[in-house]
Amino acid sequence: MRIAYSVETVRAAERDLMARLPQGALMQRAAAGLAAACAGLLGRVYGARVALLIGSGDNGGDALYAGARLARRGAGVTAVLLAPDRAHAGGLRALRAAAGRALPANAPSAEAALTQADLVLDGIVGIGGKGGLRPDAERLTRAVRGTVVAVDLPSGVDADTGEVRGPAVRADATVTFGTYKPGLLIDPAHEHAGALRLIDIGLAPHLPPVPDAEALQHGDIAALLPRPDAESDKYRRGVVGVVAGSARYPGAAVLAVAGALRGGAGAVRYVGPAAEAVIARFPETLVHSGPPHKAGRVQAWVVGPGLGDDAAARQSLADVLASNVPVLVDADGLRLLPPGDLRSRDAATILTPHAGEAAALLGVPREEVEQTRLASVRALAERYGATVLLKGSTTLVCSGPGPVRVNPTGTGWLATAGSGDVLSGLTGSLLATGLTPHDAASTGAYLHGLAARHATGPSGAPIAAYDVATALPEVWRDVLLG
Repeated sequence: MRIAYSVETVRAAERDLMARLPQGALMQRAAAGLAAACAGLLGRVYGARVALLIGSGDNGGDALYAGARLARRGAGVTAVLLAPDRAHAGGLRALRAAAGRALPANAPSAEAALTQADLVLDGIVGIGGKGGLRPDAERLTRAVRGTVVAVDLPSGVDADTGEVRGPAVRADATVTFGTYKPGLLIDPAHEHAGALRLIDIGLAPHLPPVPDAEALQHGDIAALLPRPDAESDKYRRGVVGVVAGSARYPGAAVLAVAGALRGGAGAVRYVGPAAEAVIARFPETLVHSGPPHKAGRVQAWVVGPGLGDDAAARQSLADVLASNVPVLVDADGLRLLPPGDLRSRDAATILTPHAGEAAALLGVPREEVEQTRLASVRALAERYGATVLLKGSTTLVCSGPGPVRVNPTGTGWLATAGSGDVLSGLTGSLLATGLTPHDAASTGAYLHGLAARHATGPSGAPIAAYDVATALPEVWRDVLLG
């Protein structure tokens, strides 16, 4: 599992650790790891051209010390100083002692050094930086042609939130120290980070046990996946009810059921007007004309995909929300949600909005949700008293206080009609097997993203929502095999 901590928490841990180490030792640990990562990217250090973009903080010091190590191995290293009077003095001395050179940002040869470099280290702003790059820094980053490695995080992005409020470095790789920062995992900042590498500097024992954000990996998901035992039957494995589809959108019901059938539950009950279409594709489905509370016992409900907004849709939603089992609300169900929070329900609720639906639920512009994804998912969970799965380029899951889970799988090809219906059915099925809402939503998003990657293939090709559902058994096996 990748775990991430806020800047304030990281700073406190660093102070605690530095108090136990010789002066400068922590920076040297970071610089050694950074230099090793750069050497790996260069392949051959001797004769390579390396440029350092240096700001005024310790971030610049890390880059300067790393540059000195590369210079001692035969690289030609040039530091371009954005604030020459405030550059890290020790790092600058080390670079010059290793035969590296330093230029002010306004020197005639500064841009040429960046343009000709095989690798450029972004040491402009550290994890405490706020807002976008200043004009001089932005101008210099535009001159870069080689591989860009960000030091701790790309300059211009917000380490705590993942927000990008102005021009920012787009790195090919980011070498971060001690722990991940939330902004490295969450878009739009995540898109600027490139490949992530974490350098152990001994910070872990000084960090609190509960992080601010976390990203599950294969092993974490494998431990959560339901497994039937010798005594299992279809009812003990869990039954998920699906209330979806309408005369206009029967396909939404088919796709939601497709996901539900592949989510580990023993049976799927379908309630709605698309029974004929569902049975034609999936004859194993248990169908009922409704209302939901008369369809038979379920361990969880999924309601909303393609439901429409007529009186029957509203009644179906109200019926499901009145049940005493967990409920997942998606799509049209989100638009029909009654005012107020959902804390009065006897069981948990999962909401699965995309950015537009989240904006409507919060009463803010869509662009605000897209720019402030972490704040938005937390606000939704708090306002509605529910677990919220905020879909997007990095899907986030929040259940109130505690770590927000960031889904690391997925592909842009998931932006296709009906893929959310598959996700709803899949997540609802996992919920019916007994997973907590937080785990069901996280596992559903992870498998859904993996299935899309599997379906689109290594070269990347267009996929349809049903392709994602079809790929789910294969990726389930892949996760279990590690």
